[in-house]
Formats: sequence, C-alpha cells, structure tokens
Amino acid sequence: MIVPRRVALRSLFALAVTAFTGGALGRIAIRPESGGTRDPHAFDEMYRGRRLLGFSGPGGEPTALVDGRPLHLMRCADGGYVTPIDHYESCPTPLAATRAAVDELGTARLSPLAAAHGATDPTGGSPRGVHA
Repeated sequence: MIVPRRVALRSLFALAVTAFTGGALGRIAIRPESGGTRDPHAFDEMYRGRRLLGFSGPGGEPTALVDGRPLHLMRCADGGYVTPIDHYESCPTPLAATRAAVDELGTARLSPLAAAHGATDPTGGSPRGVHA
C-alpha cells in the first residue's frame, strides 16, 4: 500500500508538534518550583550571546556560571551583589550582577580563575600561584 505524500507530510507534522509540545510540558512539570520551594537565586538565560546559569550553592550562597565558567559573587553591605569583573556597582540580584559582568567582559572570555577571587590555598599562596 502506497501512502500519498500529503498524508505522510501531515502525519509527520502532527508527530513533530506533539513531540515538541510534550517535551515543553515535560520540562515545566518537572521544575522544582512547585510548593513554594523555588530557588531565589535560580536563573538560566541567554544574555548578549552568553549562557547565564545561576543557582544556590553550598550553604545557600548564590552561584553563577557564564558559558559554563564560574563567576564569583560577593554580597555587599547594602544587600546587593558585586563580582570581580565589576567591583564598583552594587546590583540588586545575582542575575543583575552577572549581567553587569557580561557587559564589562564584552567579547572576552571569563577567566577560569574568576571563581577563586579572594581564595587562598592552604600553603598561604594565592590560587594564581603568586606568592608575596
């Protein structure tokens, strides 16, 4: 039995729409946002061609990734956040601070050492290998 081209195309289109809708609804259904337990530091977006991802890390501290690389977020006395990329502007949320860092970076990539800002290794040196 030969299936007419129009019937085959209609069937493929219906199958694609069903698969896309099911996938989208599946992602919504499995999000941990139900029950009022939404992570206040959670974000996942594209901004100026960069993938920004944020979540609560150990101890509830906000954690941010720019294109998969960690970005250190520091809490200010005014309740805002700053990053090593932009120390001068306090931003109200981790997402706003991450966007400000991306604005300052321009087309440059985030250094793999940006997450180690302010950290020291156990031997007393810096994470960058600089010893004073």
